[in-house]
Amino acid sequence: MAKKEESKDLLESSEALKEKFEGVEHWVQSNPKIIIGVLSAIVIAVGGYFGWKYYIDGQEAVAQKEMFQAIHYFEADSLNLAFNGDGNNLGFKQIIEDYGMTPAGNLANFYAGVIHLKQGKFPLAIYYFEDFNANDMLVQARAYSLIGDAFMEQKNFEDASKWYNKACEHNPNKEFTPMYLMKAALAYEKLNQNDKAKEAYQKIIDTYFESSEVQNAKKYKARLETNS
Repeated sequence: MAKKEESKDLLESSEALKEKFEGVEHWVQSNPKIIIGVLSAIVIAVGGYFGWKYYIDGQEAVAQKEMFQAIHYFEADSLNLAFNGDGNNLGFKQIIEDYGMTPAGNLANFYAGVIHLKQGKFPLAIYYFEDFNANDMLVQARAYSLIGDAFMEQKNFEDASKWYNKACEHNPNKEFTPMYLMKAALAYEKLNQNDKAKEAYQKIIDTYFESSEVQNAKKYKARLETNS
């Protein structure tokens, strides 16, 4: 109630308002170092942000240019050249090291993961995929699924199932989620967790009944039920 009365007095009394302003002015005059320090911190923070953004934007432009040849090698299935470079053009490995803080450097982690997965170097594939981070609705889930593939190849079905589930839960969609559910179900079968496998198959049947995976989901679920 006292605060309301004080506010009313300030609004109705020019003298009271003047006293408040004079008090603030006196504090500012008495504490110039604090004011300068605060203003300097704000200027440094704002300048630092824009300076950093300008630097990253410049690095991103260079990184994208450097990646052009590496992507070309990747698409031609010249995986060693894509990863290590050819002596004149950088490969994904060096792009990650030199431009890792840029979006292009981040994407290079995905390419590096795929390369090592194709080459059977599964721990390295996992390493690069885990360093990849995307806001994209589909590519991030794809990376999770590929980590699951790498664990499956190493017969680590427990971790494979976890990563497949992570792929399933990341922005579910009718195009790719059914495939991730099928992979999760297979991992559960390898673990002899048939109830969880049947749940995954049933989710495809109930939720993604228009997908190309639905017939296999019905068949595999029926097989599990027959054998149980």
